[in-house]
Amino acid sequence: MTEPGEVARWADLDTIRAASADAAVEAEVTESFGDVTVSVPAEQWVATLTMLRDALDLSYFDWLSAVDDGETFSIFCHLYAPERRGHVLVRTVVPADGPALATATGVFRGAAWHERETHEMFGIDFPGHPHLVPLLLSDEFVGHPLRKDFVLTARVSKSWPGAKEPGESGDGSPSRRKMQPPGVPDPEWGPHSVGDDHE
Repeated sequence: MTEPGEVARWADLDTIRAASADAAVEAEVTESFGDVTVSVPAEQWVATLTMLRDALDLSYFDWLSAVDDGETFSIFCHLYAPERRGHVLVRTVVPADGPALATATGVFRGAAWHERETHEMFGIDFPGHPHLVPLLLSDEFVGHPLRKDFVLTARVSKSWPGAKEPGESGDGSPSRRKMQPPGVPDPEWGPHSVGDDHE
C-alpha cells in the first residue's frame, strides 16, 4: 500500500508477464514513459481482462475505445488499481473487414456503455453484449462517424468560420485554389450538385 500522495508502480513488467504466463495469456508487455501497455491477440481479450482484474487488482474499468488504423482497428481498454493507484492500458487488434471482439461486460459491467459507443462510432461488433443498441446517434443516422472513410459533409456543405485560405479574409490579398477536404470523393460532390442530373 502506498502512502497518501505517493504514486507507486502497482506491478513491474516481470510481474505482469508472470501473471500472463500463469493464465496462459500471450501478452506483449511494454512500457513507454512510465505507462504500461499489455497487447494481446483478440481471442484472448476477455481472458486478459479477467487475469488483470483478479491477479493484479486492476478492478476499476476506466474506459474502452478504438482507433481506425486503416486495415485494422486497435481497441484499447484502460484499467486502474484503486488500492495501489496504478494503471495499465490493454490493447488488441481486429481486422477492418467485419470487425468483432468478444464483449468485456462479463468481466466489467461498466464496459457495456463504452462498447455500445464504440459499436456505433466505429462499427465494431461485440458478440455477447446484452444490449448493443444505438446510444448517441439517431435511428436514421447511416454510417460510423469515427471511421477514416466517413465523409464529413459539413466541410463541404458550409464554410467554416475564420479565414482558412489567403483571400478569404476580404483584405484584398490574393487567393489560392481551395483544397478539397480529406475524404470527399470528388470536387463536384456536395449539396450544390444535388438535382444537377435531373435538370
